[in-house]
Parts: sequence; C-alpha cells; structure tokens
Amino acid sequence: MLTQYTSIDLLLFALYGLLLAVSGWYFNRKAATTSDYFLGGNAMPIWMVAISVLATSQSAATFLGGPDQGYRGNLTYLASNLGAFIAAFFVARFLIPRFYALNVYTVYELLENRFGESAKQQAGLMYLFGRVFASGARLYMAALAVAMILFGNIDASSVISATLLISIIGLVYSVYGGIRTVIYSDVMQAITYVSAAVAVIIALWLAIPADFNTVIQALQSPADGPSKLLLFDTRTDFSPGGVFTLLSVFTGFVLLNIAAFGLDQDMTQRVLTCKNAQEGAKAMLLSVVMVIPVMLLFIIIGLLLYIYYQRPDIMSMSSGAPVPEFAGEPVTIFMYYVLTDLPAGLKGLVTIGILAAALSTLNSGLNSMSSVLIQDLYRPWKLKRHASCAEEHFVSAGRIAMAFVALALALMACLCYYWQQYSDTPLLQFALGVMVFSYSGLLGVYFVTLFTQRGSPASVLAALIVGFIIPLLLQPYIMEWYLPESLQFSLGFTWQLVIGTLIAGVVCAIGQQTSGKTWQEASVQC
Repeated sequence: MLTQYTSIDLLLFALYGLLLAVSGWYFNRKAATTSDYFLGGNAMPIWMVAISVLATSQSAATFLGGPDQGYRGNLTYLASNLGAFIAAFFVARFLIPRFYALNVYTVYELLENRFGESAKQQAGLMYLFGRVFASGARLYMAALAVAMILFGNIDASSVISATLLISIIGLVYSVYGGIRTVIYSDVMQAITYVSAAVAVIIALWLAIPADFNTVIQALQSPADGPSKLLLFDTRTDFSPGGVFTLLSVFTGFVLLNIAAFGLDQDMTQRVLTCKNAQEGAKAMLLSVVMVIPVMLLFIIIGLLLYIYYQRPDIMSMSSGAPVPEFAGEPVTIFMYYVLTDLPAGLKGLVTIGILAAALSTLNSGLNSMSSVLIQDLYRPWKLKRHASCAEEHFVSAGRIAMAFVALALALMACLCYYWQQYSDTPLLQFALGVMVFSYSGLLGVYFVTLFTQRGSPASVLAALIVGFIIPLLLQPYIMEWYLPESLQFSLGFTWQLVIGTLIAGVVCAIGQQTSGKTWQEASVQC
C-alpha cells in the first residue's frame, strides 16, 4: 500500500490532510438554522457558487472520464457545452426567478404550489432515487482512482474498500457545516484538481520527444481511426457512439442540462445560496463558461496519453529513452500514468488532486439529498404531528440524513463497479447516462407545468414512473428479456432522454387541470 510514493509525496499527503482538518473546523463553525444549513443564509458570493457548481458537475467524472474520453475518443464532448449554454439561459429565464420568488429550499416545492404536497414529495423521491444512481456512479469513479492509489489495482475488494473510505471521510468533513462548508470545500478542491491537471499536461508534454506540429499531425491522422481533434460531429447516429453529435447536442444535451441546472437539487441548491435570482443566474452562467477550459484540460491529458502510449514511433524519437508501454485497462489509463511515470512530488500533487475530486464528488450529493429528505419529506410529516418544532431539531435531522445518504451512495457505487464493467461503457458516458433514469420524468412534469394548464397529482406520479421505466426498457441488457435478438437495438443515452421526456410529458398532460394555483398565478415578477 502506497509503495509507489516517496517521502516527499507522503509529506504532501500529510499537509493536505492537515488542510482538510483545519478548513473543515473553520467552515463548520456555524449552521444554526435550516436556512444556514441548506441555503448558506443566501449570502454566498457569485464566483464561489459558480466554482462550486463547476466542481459539482465535473469532479471525479472529469478527472478520470476526461482523459478516458481523450485517449479513446476526440474533442466532440466539448461541443456538448453548446447545449449547456442553451439550457442555462432557459433555466435563468423560466426557473431561477420562480425559485427565489417562492423562497424555496428545494426545487420540488414549486410543484407543491401547483399540484399539492404529494407532487412535491413524489418529485423529491424521484430525485433521490435518480441521484443515488448519478452520485453513486461518480463515487464509483472516485473509488477507482483511490483503489489504484492504495492497492495498485481495481479489483472488486479494492474498489469497495476505497468507496467506504471516501464515504467516511466525506461524511465527517461536511456533516456539521451544511451547504456553506460544501461550497467552500468545493472551491478549495476545484483549485487543487485543476492545478494538478495543468501539472500533468506539463509533465506529459516534456516527456514527449516531438514538437507541437508533429503532435498535432499525429492526432489529426491517427492510424486506428478518425481525427482525434474532431470537434463538431455532423453525423446522424443514434447509437451510443453518436451521443456527442451536433444533433444530439441540440436535443438530448439541452434536456440533460436543463434537468441538471434547474431540476436537480444537487446543483440547483448551490444557485439558491446566492442573494437573489439575478446573482443565482449569473453564477450558473459563469459556471457553464468555466466548464469548457476545465474539461479541455482533462481531454488534452487523454490526447497526450494517446501519443505517449500508442505512438511508439514518436516516443522512440528520443535516443536511449525507453518507449512507454501501457499494461492496464483503458479505464485506468490516467491512474496508470500517474502511478508509474510521474516523478516524486508531482505524483503526490496529482494524487491529492484526485482525492480532492473524489471528496467533491461525495460532498456535492450529501447536503442536497439531505435537504430533500428533510425539507420535502420529513419536515411536513413532523409538523403534522407537532405544530411547532425547533429549527435545531431539523438541522440535527439533516445530519442524520447525511449518514443514510452516504451509506446509500456507497452501496450504489459498489453496484456501479459491476454495472460499468459489464457494459464496458466509457466512464464519461456512463456518468452522464445514469442521470437519464430520473431526469426523463422530472423534465416531462416540469415542461407540462411550465407551459400548459394540464396535469394532476395522479398524472405527475404516473409521469415520474413512466419517465424512469422508458429509459430502463431501452437498455440493451434489459431488451434481452423482452425482445427477440433480431429486434434489439442500442440507443445513445441522449436519445433515451428525449424519448423518455416526451412520453413522460404526454402522460403528465393527460391529467385534468387542477383547482389549485396556475403557474402564472404562483409566479412573481422578478
């Protein structure tokens, strides 16, 4: 264990551990009310919230998935940010003003205003169910990295041990201070892992014995496929291999990002910590802008790793230097390089960056899921039985809820180990694809709520269930159970989301107009 590291690396680990302990104590000092614990007192600065949203949307999925995408693929994932911009403007225009006007703790309280308390609770439960999938998948990726660090392999026992370790550390770090602690730690960890990525790029570039033009030519004309510098894919391809085409970007990725920024408490909660709707919208848009250069850094790492390991003709240009060889699985390409070829000191710095991304992955889900459990489910139940209840009780309940959430995410991460290994899906697509199961129903319900006077509590519940079932039935390993082999097909996750959202929206719209407030009556001009 840790035999790959020198005393310099271990010293860096100790300093980072001390930084975590001191910052955790400092940030955890006050969270007396649920507003403090779940919304940071609506006093967080725009730039800090933007970095936290960035860290929440990227983290371990970026640290391992970005290099994996660059090594196996090309630059087309960057084009998906076009869909993110469209989605961000949609959320800023139609959702964020409503969140602040109604002074909500969770995004699902909007449904309560239109359809009643049961709709809020149903949407909250669907979010929790889907977020266990999504955050569990990201925790699994973080555990892959930590397993490589601690044990030098990604065997099941190593990944499970790493998952439990990350879960315990992340829970202890964030359980007392609430969302304020999570945002501060996200900023610190984002700076750490972005700095580590820059350091890796510099190390890789110095290790490749070729000039810029030679490297670019090698990436433009690889021997085993199309250009690795392809940015815009104009093909019409509905298979998993076509999820980053422009057609997919302007359909499925727009929906995916609307759900992520506006309907997923995990990211939207950070936006709600700003002073007002205008600042929240600015923070969200700024985070979208920052995603592009950060994601590019990690994809560049993958492109350079391709040169490093797959182009011996270039690597042998340096006389006397051994040609690097990769002896692992593609999913571990980045960690393999870190542990075998990075020099002492730099190896420790990059490992700290990976650990920072791992903790950011977990922290981002703990507080948001806890807020839904307490504010949307437990608080209404408790207040029906006790007319008055001290705020300190709900803060304590939030901390207990965090422990249950940490356990659920750890169990899901262990399941994802077998799921991803079985499907052999690239990490980035796996992390994005698992979100479809909860997003389809939520999108269908919210579109009907925003733009029609249709829907009822019963149709909301039906739409949420259908939105989960449709993507599930579109999984190849599920089709084997109900379709003959000649009729089976493989559909990219973006198209699963489009189909699931459309059907869920139709199901929700079947319900009759409710007698409660219309969306327009519930809205306030902001």
